[in-house]
Amino acid sequence: MAKTQIVSVIAAHPDDEILGCGGVIAGHVAKGDQVHVLILAEGITSRDGMADRGKCQADLSELAKAAHKANDILGVTSLTLQNLPDNRMDSLDRLDVIKMVEAFVQANASTVVYTHHAGDVNIDHRRIHEAVVTACRPIPGQRVSTLLFFEVASSTEWQPPVSAPVFAPNWFVDISAHLPSKLAALNAYASEMRPWPHARSVQALEHLARWRGATIGVAAAEAFILGRYIHKADR
Repeated sequence: MAKTQIVSVIAAHPDDEILGCGGVIAGHVAKGDQVHVLILAEGITSRDGMADRGKCQADLSELAKAAHKANDILGVTSLTLQNLPDNRMDSLDRLDVIKMVEAFVQANASTVVYTHHAGDVNIDHRRIHEAVVTACRPIPGQRVSTLLFFEVASSTEWQPPVSAPVFAPNWFVDISAHLPSKLAALNAYASEMRPWPHARSVQALEHLARWRGATIGVAAAEAFILGRYIHKADR
């Protein structure tokens, strides 16, 4: 019988966790794994061009409710919403972000971590990728043995291939049984979804899952880049 795992999903904005690995989250939950989700930025204030939280408290509250609803649909163990400034992660001291991620991973004793791809258009995605890689570095006593990077539609594929590392997945997970849960969670984020044919429409996300599945011969899949895998041989 497979051992249960403790999983951390570390994302920039509310909905990134579902876009990137909602099907995988549902799969972990179905196997009895613990899944802890950390969302670091508030996801709203950059839209007005000025970080004025006072003017958008109602929107922030609604987005937080949507995040809880979406993650409840998937059955996550815990959801932590932080309030770092949206699309301004490059204005923060990197060490502060690293320490926040490190504390989260250590508190949950996570062995598997999912986070953003290094080459996304969105600056918050890139800064969080860097913070997670540092926080999960393989020092003595590090529990994290699997580190995976996901794609986020409307960020990953918008980066020109000459500008940053290309998302070239080498790790695929069959989510055929869990695609309905992923789509339901995306629908819970109605304010964040866009109409077809936008890349961040529910239809586009289903097409992406179907395409990733077709590339490995299954009905639906999510694709990742493997950052590190440490195999611990039985003694």
